Amino acid sequence: MTAIIDYGVGNLFSLTCSFDAIGEKAVVTSDPEVIGNADRVILPGVGAFGDAALKLKETGLDKTVKELASRGKPLLGICLGMQLLFEKSYEYGEYEGLGLIEGEIRPISEVIPEDYKIPHIGWNPLIFKNGDNGLFKYISEGDCVYFVHSYYASGCEKDTAAVAEYGAPLTAAVVKGDVFGTQFHPEKSGDVGLNILRAFCERQG
Repeated sequence: MTAIIDYGVGNLFSLTCSFDAIGEKAVVTSDPEVIGNADRVILPGVGAFGDAALKLKETGLDKTVKELASRGKPLLGICLGMQLLFEKSYEYGEYEGLGLIEGEIRPISEVIPEDYKIPHIGWNPLIFKNGDNGLFKYISEGDCVYFVHSYYASGCEKDTAAVAEYGAPLTAAVVKGDVFGTQFHPEKSGDVGLNILRAFCERQG
């Protein structure tokens, strides 16, 4: 069973529909006990980093996520949920993240050409990095996934599983042990996204 953490900032309906589509049981919950007893955990997120980090801390779920990661529980952060896995973010200020992956979240405006639109919205092919990680076992390099973001993960080259080209190579996915993150939305990426979720569901913790 997969626990989808509900802390008030996730696109939970699309995620639950995706798990229904691949025949996997998923529960949306903010209960630390339910989350702890799950086989694997998803940290979703949309919106601003600072607000999301504050809500995680206020609910105490930041400690839950860190503790589960330290035990090797498979964890997947999606979009803002991936960004929260990092040490800090510079989105409208400077905010501390969960520190599960080395690096920081910075504006894509720092690296993409001035004539590129922000946010980056649309379908982009994945360019794999750093070898096999298990998350992409059912997809191929060049398969397209759906992005919506204005900030990207920087300084995480050793943990980068894939990048996407948008005027510059932007971090698309990260993997560190059993901690996974996708800047794109698997739940909005058609069959490719479903196959990524299917691979994640094979992880046991």
